[in-house]
Amino acid sequence: MSDRAHGKDFAALFNGKTGKFKTMDLTRRVFVSQLGKFITSAGALSLLPIPLYSQEKVTMGSKRPLPGDRKFHSEVIEVYIQSICRLIPNSTVSELFANCFPNTLDTTVQPGTFEGKPDTAVVTGDIAAMWLRDSSAQVWPYLPFALKDRSLRELLEGVIRRQVRCLLIDSYANCFMADLNAPPLIGSREDETVMKQGVGERKYELDSLCYPIRLAHGYWKVTGDTAPFDSSWKLAMQTILKTMRVEQRKDGKSPYRFQRPALNPTDSLVNGIGNPLRPIGLIASAFRPSDDACILPFLVPANLFAVTSLRQLATMSNAILQDTKMATEAFDLANEVEVALRQHAIVPASAGTIWAYEIDGYGGTILMDDANAPSLLSLPYLNSSPDAALYGRTRAFVWSKQNPWFFSGSAGEGVGGPHVGRDSIWPMSQIIYALTSETDVEIKNMIQLLTNCAVATGFVHESYNKNNSALFTRAWFAWANTLFGELIARTAKHDPALLS
Repeated sequence: MSDRAHGKDFAALFNGKTGKFKTMDLTRRVFVSQLGKFITSAGALSLLPIPLYSQEKVTMGSKRPLPGDRKFHSEVIEVYIQSICRLIPNSTVSELFANCFPNTLDTTVQPGTFEGKPDTAVVTGDIAAMWLRDSSAQVWPYLPFALKDRSLRELLEGVIRRQVRCLLIDSYANCFMADLNAPPLIGSREDETVMKQGVGERKYELDSLCYPIRLAHGYWKVTGDTAPFDSSWKLAMQTILKTMRVEQRKDGKSPYRFQRPALNPTDSLVNGIGNPLRPIGLIASAFRPSDDACILPFLVPANLFAVTSLRQLATMSNAILQDTKMATEAFDLANEVEVALRQHAIVPASAGTIWAYEIDGYGGTILMDDANAPSLLSLPYLNSSPDAALYGRTRAFVWSKQNPWFFSGSAGEGVGGPHVGRDSIWPMSQIIYALTSETDVEIKNMIQLLTNCAVATGFVHESYNKNNSALFTRAWFAWANTLFGELIARTAKHDPALLS
């Protein structure tokens, strides 16, 4: 394809007026694949922003939609943004925070009602679909404000209720259409699996069962509101427990099958079910949080996250539902998984024992980390790191060349993953590195790298080339934006001098 054709196709996807990509019916990998073709041509590069590496005297202005075009308005959030901006000494960082923190509310939420109750779809950004993981993470930083803003509280309640509807459609699906009556994403329509109405993509990911529990528990702890936790929510939680039990594969069986005609092998599963495993008490996952297929079926960070989520569910089952049976089941499963992790998922490395990334129960291990969360790096952020010393050694491994998916170049350093290929750093890994850091130097360095790669567009992206931040994927990726906002707000309140 000629450069002109590349540029024409790229322009067709990009809306210069809104600054967003018109890719609302693509899977993530299809979008990344197409964008990768575009950025290899000179015509496409002329449409991409030029990176700015200086933090001094750079004024980007607001990149938010006009007030009338925003999906949701919260005066409490607007006041908070202003208060944080006043604490930030660097104007560029301040402007990035003001753009990024409200990005989910500005552009991705679709508040409504269903059967007279709040119902909120949350698209991931440039795709008109709602990932259970992303939607939970995208609204997470807004929970502290729910008591001060009734409309925001209802919006959050609506997210919980929509997730319940999705889980009851299919607990093996990772994402659902914002319009549950719409056909699935284009890239999913030839998948060899059981596709139900409303499902956008059916990649079974253990963390997709955990994130709705995390959001529900966080909402309850902040607000004390139990309205969302009705009979439908209970049924959804019972479905999660059942699915997790089945995916321990103690009888060697699973009802889940998935294959996709795709050039990239990480988009499909070996024999439709994945590589073999030996049942050891852990919960299998077919795909990673990146939507890439697991190499070995027991994804360790997802199982550690599941331990936390199951204990949260047990607490809510007792306190809200007064269902001691369900609480006991959740507690028992959490304990079983934790014991299995201790026995099988801690492996030797050059600097001592660390958490493996994936295992199979036969002794096979994968030593690496991926950029998405849950990851090994993100364990403390998700309250899923039961051993600080073990995490410290694992963290050092992750942020080093021993991790095959750690990259360092002239534009930055960080963790990437197979999803977008080699030499691509995910800003999300840099954000998580800073959020889990205990040293000011690490935090300051990461914020400088993040600012350098985001300043040209005013937003954070999915990934960028280690030597050129202008070569990026996903101009509209709300989770990364909101997470960046969470980091900057936390840092501004802890030590604003780190933002100078």
